[in-house]
Amino acid sequence: MATPGGTNRASHSLDKSITLPPDEIFRNLENAKRFAIDIGGSLTKLAYYSTVQHKVAKVRSFDHTAKAGEADGEPLYEISVQEEITARLHFIKFENTYIETCLDFIKDHLVNTETKVIKATGGGAYKFKDLIEKKLKLKVDKEDEMSCLIKGCNFVLKNIPHEAFVYAKHADSGFRFQNTRPDIFPYLLVNIGSGVSIVKVESEDKFERIGGSSIGGGTFWGLGALLTKTKRFDELLQLASKGQHTNVDMLVKDIYGGAYGSLGLTGDLIASSFGKSATADKEFSQEDMAKSLLHMISNDIGQLACLYARLHNLNRVYFGGFFIRGHPVTMHTITYSINFFTKGEVQALFLRHEGYLGAIGAFLKGAEEDNPNQYSWGENYAGSSGLMSVSPDLNPMQRARSGTFDMLEMDRLERQLVNLPLLQDPSSYIPDTVDLTEDALAREYWLYCFEEALDGVVKRAVASQKDQPEAAERAEKFRQKYRHKLQTLRHQPFAYGSLTVRSLLDTREHCLNEFNFPDPYSKIKQRENDMALKYYQKVVRSLEELSWEQRQFALVRGILAGNVFDWGAKAVSDVLESDPEFGFEQAKQQLQDNSGMDIILGVFPFVRELLLRGTEVVLASNSGPALNDVTNSELQIVTERIAPRKVIDLSLYLFLLPSLTFNLFPSSRLDKVLATVVRERGTDLVIIEGMGRAIHTNYYAMLSCESLKLAVIKNSWLAERLGGKIFSVVFKYEVPSKAQGLH
Repeated sequence: MATPGGTNRASHSLDKSITLPPDEIFRNLENAKRFAIDIGGSLTKLAYYSTVQHKVAKVRSFDHTAKAGEADGEPLYEISVQEEITARLHFIKFENTYIETCLDFIKDHLVNTETKVIKATGGGAYKFKDLIEKKLKLKVDKEDEMSCLIKGCNFVLKNIPHEAFVYAKHADSGFRFQNTRPDIFPYLLVNIGSGVSIVKVESEDKFERIGGSSIGGGTFWGLGALLTKTKRFDELLQLASKGQHTNVDMLVKDIYGGAYGSLGLTGDLIASSFGKSATADKEFSQEDMAKSLLHMISNDIGQLACLYARLHNLNRVYFGGFFIRGHPVTMHTITYSINFFTKGEVQALFLRHEGYLGAIGAFLKGAEEDNPNQYSWGENYAGSSGLMSVSPDLNPMQRARSGTFDMLEMDRLERQLVNLPLLQDPSSYIPDTVDLTEDALAREYWLYCFEEALDGVVKRAVASQKDQPEAAERAEKFRQKYRHKLQTLRHQPFAYGSLTVRSLLDTREHCLNEFNFPDPYSKIKQRENDMALKYYQKVVRSLEELSWEQRQFALVRGILAGNVFDWGAKAVSDVLESDPEFGFEQAKQQLQDNSGMDIILGVFPFVRELLLRGTEVVLASNSGPALNDVTNSELQIVTERIAPRKVIDLSLYLFLLPSLTFNLFPSSRLDKVLATVVRERGTDLVIIEGMGRAIHTNYYAMLSCESLKLAVIKNSWLAERLGGKIFSVVFKYEVPSKAQGLH
C-alpha cells in the first residue's frame, strides 16, 4: 500500500483485507460533484454529491366515461415503469493508510469535469493538501474545522431520526436512541480530539466556544503510550476494557475504611487516580494502568462538561471526536461521569454519525449555492453501513468490518418535512409501539418473519416486471442484500437507530429500490382496485337502506373488513393466494366483535358519510409505494372515478404523505403542505386506519385533538401478545389528555 511518502503502485485496487469491491464503496462516482474531505489523525472522511437514476412505478388513468361500478372490462389505469433522477449525498470513512489508493480510484472513475474545488477540513487537510491536488486535479479550499463540525451536527440532528443515543452498558443492546426533537437548539457539543473543545450552539449560525481543556484524547493516547508501550489508540482502549482500575486507583474506602457518609462519598469512589502506584511496591499490569488512565481523563472531561452545562443552563450535551468513535468503554466512562456529577439530571448523548460531522459540514459549505438545508434528507439503509460496534468483544461479522470502510448515504426527499402540528407533546412522541432493539423476543420473531417472507417478496418483484428478462437476476441480488441486512441487524440491532417493524420495512423498500423494483405490488393493487370499483355503488346502495345507527356500525365493519386485504401480512397473503375468490363479505365474516377493498369499499363509504354530514375531509396517502398500500397517484385516479357520482365533492381535500412506509407521522414529521392544511383548517379529528399505522406505530400517540385508531390484527403472534386472536379488532377512540379507548 502506497503512503504519502512512499512509492506509487501501478495497481489501484484496494487492499485485500477490504471485503467490499471499490465500486460498492465509492458509488455513483460517474455522476459525482462537489467533493469535501475531512482528514483527522487516523481517519479520512470523504463526502460528495451525486445524482442517482432509478425506476419508479407510474400510473396513468384511462379516459373512462362509464359510471363507477359499470363493468366495462377495461382496467382503471395503466402502470408503467419510468426513470427518475434523485439527489444523493455520499459519505465514506476509512483509515488514512488507504488515502492514496482511494484517491487513485476516484481519479480513474471521476467523469464530471465541472468540479474544480474540494472543500477540506481537519488537522490532516494541510498534510495531504499536495497529494489531493495532484491526484484529483482539484484545488483544496480549507474550511474552519469547528464551524464544519457544528454545521454537520445540526444537519444530522435535523435529518436523521434516532441520531442521538444514550449508552447503557448493561442494557440488552447498550444503545437507547432518542427521538428527533422539534427544536434541536440550544445544545452543548463537547468535542474530544487531542484536546477538548466545549461549544454552545444556539442556532443554525450562532455558536461559541465557551471552554475547553488540554487534557483530552491526545493525553490519553500519549500517557498511555508511555505507560504501556502501546502506540495504537484502539489497542490502548482494548487494554483498558480488560483492566481493573481499582488495582491502581486509591478509593475512598482505601483511605477511610468505607464510605465518607457526611460528605456523601461512597467507598468505591475514586479518591486519587493512580494513588496506589505511589505506595505499592509492585508492578502494575498494562490493562489496569490503561483503565485507570481512561477513568482519569473521562472524569475530568465529564466534570468540566457538567460545569459548563449548568453555567449555561443546558441539559442536552453531545459528545464527539476521535476519543469517542463508538467505543463502548469510552462511552461508558463518560456516561458514568456525567451521571455522577449531575446526579442524573443530565444525560451524556452520543451520535451515530459523529465521525462524519466535519465532512458533512465542509460539504454543506461548498454546496451553499444549492441550499441543501431547504430540503429534507433521509438515510438510505441500502447503501449505509450503520453504527458498528468496535468493542473488543466483537462477533466475527463485526470484527471483519471494524477499521476498514464505513459508508453513509442520504437521499433528498421529494417533499420538505416539518413537525406535525397535532401532537400533544412533540418532544415525547414515540412513533413505534415496540422497540425491537430492547425487546429481544420480539426482535427474533420479526427478523424470522421478514426472512420467511423474503421468497414471496422476490416472487412478486419478478411478477411485477414479467416483460424484463433480467428481473430474476436483479431480484436475486435484492434477496442477497436484504438477507445480509437482516443478518447484520440480528447481530447489531442498533445499526440504524431503534430497530422496529417500520425500520425493517424501510430497509426492505430501500433494497428493492436499489435493484429497480419500485412497486412489487402494483399489479396486485391494480387488480384489486378494478374489482372493488365494480362493487362500490352496490355497497353505497346497501348502506343507504339502513337506519342511521345500523349504518354507522356497517361503515366501521366495512372499513375494518377492507383492512383485512393486506398482502404484507403473511396470514392474509396465504389466504389470498390459496383462495382467489376470497372477497369483501368473507372478510367481514373473519372479523371478531389495503388498497382496493381497503380504500374503495372500506374508506370511501366512510368518507362519504362524513361529507354528507358537512365535514371537511383531508385524505392522506403515501406518495410512494409501501407494501400494498395505496399511493397518492392511485388514490387520485380512484377519486376521479368516484367523485363524478356526487358522493365526493369539493369539501374533500386530497393530500400526500412522504413515502416512509406505513407510519402516518414518520418521526413526528410530515409533508409541509399537508401540515399547513391540517393547521389552517382547524383539524379536530384524526382517523388512523390499519395495523401498520394504528398498532405497529401511533398506538400510544396522544394528539391535541380527538383521534380514532382502528385496525384488524392480522398477525397471530402480535394478536396473542396483545391478548387477542388473529383478526381481532382494535377500535380506540381518544380525546386530548385521555387515553381511554374502546377495544
